[in-house]
Amino acid sequence: MAIATVTESFSLEDFMANPPEQMEWVNGQLVEKTGMTVKHSRVQCRLGRYWGNYIQASGQGGETHVELPCRTLRQGRRPDVSYLTPELLEEFGEAGALPQSPPLIAEIASPTDPAEELFAKASEYLESGCQEVWLVFPESCRVLIITQEGTLAFKSGDIVSTQVVLTGFSVAINELLA
Repeated sequence: MAIATVTESFSLEDFMANPPEQMEWVNGQLVEKTGMTVKHSRVQCRLGRYWGNYIQASGQGGETHVELPCRTLRQGRRPDVSYLTPELLEEFGEAGALPQSPPLIAEIASPTDPAEELFAKASEYLESGCQEVWLVFPESCRVLIITQEGTLAFKSGDIVSTQVVLTGFSVAINELLA
């Protein structure tokens, strides 16, 4: 869930130059990211760690980030978990915010997140350079992976695998959402 904050003169360019903590720039306003639960935070941290461990073990390079400020075509966002390739790190590693969507993003649903907003956000990321979006639903033990080619659904008991980015990564849903 997000709460709009009144800001008379804070532009998307201002967000990109100096992104405020726990805020996104949505539809011309700063919006505070709220609604995180302990479970949401645990899954966010766990997925970031799993992706990070895989990056090191596979030698693919790059880094995982949580709440990385980035720009989509229309908004300033902070995806829950992101993967940046070595090339993006080299080019933008010291920037205030990434001027595009990371290639791999996960959004972890909070109990107050409307599904329509999560799907709209996934589309926004894909339109802005992202290749793969994971929508993680901890309460219902489901993960949806959305790419330009389609959507895959995974449930409790399944093994979820990256489709386009971080080739070869997989994790059991029950382990990720435990």
